[in-house]
Amino acid sequence: MFGRKKTLNDELATQVETDPARPGAKNRPTPKRREQEALNKRPLIVTDRKAATKQDKTARREAMAKQRAGMLVGDEKYLPARDKGPRRRFIRDSVDSRWNIGEFMLPIMLIVLLLSFVRTNWALLLVFVLVYGLILVAIGDALLMWRRTRRKVEDKFGQAEKGDAWYAIMRAFQMRRTRMPKPQIDRGNPPA
Repeated sequence: MFGRKKTLNDELATQVETDPARPGAKNRPTPKRREQEALNKRPLIVTDRKAATKQDKTARREAMAKQRAGMLVGDEKYLPARDKGPRRRFIRDSVDSRWNIGEFMLPIMLIVLLLSFVRTNWALLLVFVLVYGLILVAIGDALLMWRRTRRKVEDKFGQAEKGDAWYAIMRAFQMRRTRMPKPQIDRGNPPA
């Protein structure tokens, strides 16, 4: 009663000495509730706010880096809801496996923008033809791409869902380098 108090480490040491380790068992005594709660206690308001803020920023930065890395490789766990699932992966691979005219629109539009500063009749006519011609050709290419992709999707997964067409067309209009998640297959290799 008035003797030295035993610590948890002393109890564990005597327990290990007396009982041999069994495979598949916990091999240690269950800690008392009081001890577990003492280990988990933290103040509600931290005393060093700067350190807490810095630690929070570091943890958030690491989580975001991990999520971005997972998204770049196409890991399902880190993808947003619009990109999840085998159907969307198939559509992405189908779009990424071909050359799309829509992905060249941004560089061509930069050239068109530079040509629009030249105030001659031939330059203005060329700008008009390039802009509207490229838009019409890109839309036609995207619609043909979706028709082919829709057939493949319906063969593999059944009826195409409501947002699948828009998802495929919007991906076709992005430059290949800027697509997220990054393309997982090379051009010319259609998905299986």
